[in-house]
Amino acid sequence: MFAVLAGAAAFLWIKKPWADKPAPLSFTTVPVDKGAIAAQVTATGTLSARSTVTVGAQVSGRIVELHADFNDVVKKGQLLAKLDPDLLKAQIEQAQAAYDSAVANMKRAQVTLIDGEKQYARQKSLQEQQLIAAATVDTAQATRDTAAAGVSQAKAQVSQAAASLKQARTNLTYATILSPVDGTVLARSVELGQTVQSSMTAPTLFTIAEDLTRMQINTAVAEADVGRIVEGLETTFTVDAFPDKTFKGIVRQVRNSPTTTSGVVTYDAVIDVDNSEKVLRPGMTANVTFVLQKVAEATKIPNSVLRFKPSREQLQAVFKELGMEMPTRGGRGAGGSGSGGRGSGAFGGPPGAEMAGGPGGGGRNRARVFKLVDGKPKMVFVKLGMTDGSSTEILEGDLAPGDLVITEIKGGSVPAASSGGPAGRRVSPF
Repeated sequence: MFAVLAGAAAFLWIKKPWADKPAPLSFTTVPVDKGAIAAQVTATGTLSARSTVTVGAQVSGRIVELHADFNDVVKKGQLLAKLDPDLLKAQIEQAQAAYDSAVANMKRAQVTLIDGEKQYARQKSLQEQQLIAAATVDTAQATRDTAAAGVSQAKAQVSQAAASLKQARTNLTYATILSPVDGTVLARSVELGQTVQSSMTAPTLFTIAEDLTRMQINTAVAEADVGRIVEGLETTFTVDAFPDKTFKGIVRQVRNSPTTTSGVVTYDAVIDVDNSEKVLRPGMTANVTFVLQKVAEATKIPNSVLRFKPSREQLQAVFKELGMEMPTRGGRGAGGSGSGGRGSGAFGGPPGAEMAGGPGGGGRNRARVFKLVDGKPKMVFVKLGMTDGSSTEILEGDLAPGDLVITEIKGGSVPAASSGGPAGRRVSPF
């Protein structure tokens, strides 16, 4: 009896029926898809009017009239505001008095010149009769010449006074603030009764956007992407105010002046935007997508498939679980159903294919993926095209829409291998 119990205990110890059995071998897959794919570059920018005019005051004064407010649509020449004209009118009166005085001085100088010319002519006649000395004639000539210079000076003073009078009259016109363009008032910086002081720079009264039906976006494009941005390139963008709506634009200019922020170099790409619906506003942040290239009907796979790279140990474990002999490079794989025949590479791939890499000379645009055929993985080499960041176009290779490609292997004695991408549909061959 003791021997029977001892034998049963040894059997249970060896078999360990209570131990957890490994889970069945399974593959996480995603299907090959067909549809539109586009190579894109993203950037952020700020919406603004294509032309913005700042209206200021060239003279100082108190605001006595306001005829425009925020969002008002104004026409060129329309009255926006008016400054108190009393001081400016007083300056005109002062300039007018100075001008009249200068004119009077000029007339007096002209009379003096006429008298000097007569005296000189009389003294000259007496000298010819040898009745006076030559020194007397010289004095009369000097007096005449001095009077002539006084006339010239008086005329200059008249011109100066006339210019001052003209300036005073012009300053009075500056007290009336008119719109220089047709547009929309974006900002008003003054209130009725406020005094504005014009010194070295003109104080800003209004900011007017010339035409809000045509706007632009100034985007900051990274230096790694700016080489692919060209004039005329179509773009799409969204704004936070309308997250479900996509707007369109066209690149008008890529400026050569760089901007460096924390060591990152960017360039300004200016995008023209049609805002005929007038839903976009200056200052909005735009999330811009530059569509570099687009294919309407492309065979594509998720990028998680390309990130799946099983090690040699994981491949060996898979072959063991499937009852297949691990084929050698360029060698002959023996074994069960679904394995490569004579001259087949790993997982049924092409002869001479390496386990952890593509065929020789494949280049950077070639990759190895694994598709599921009859519940068993098969290695396929593909030529890659463009990517939109989440999917990649397949140009060549034994993949068709609907094929299942592997992103992860789990279960059995296979070490964990994950692509890190989103989980797809789990298929078990057993």
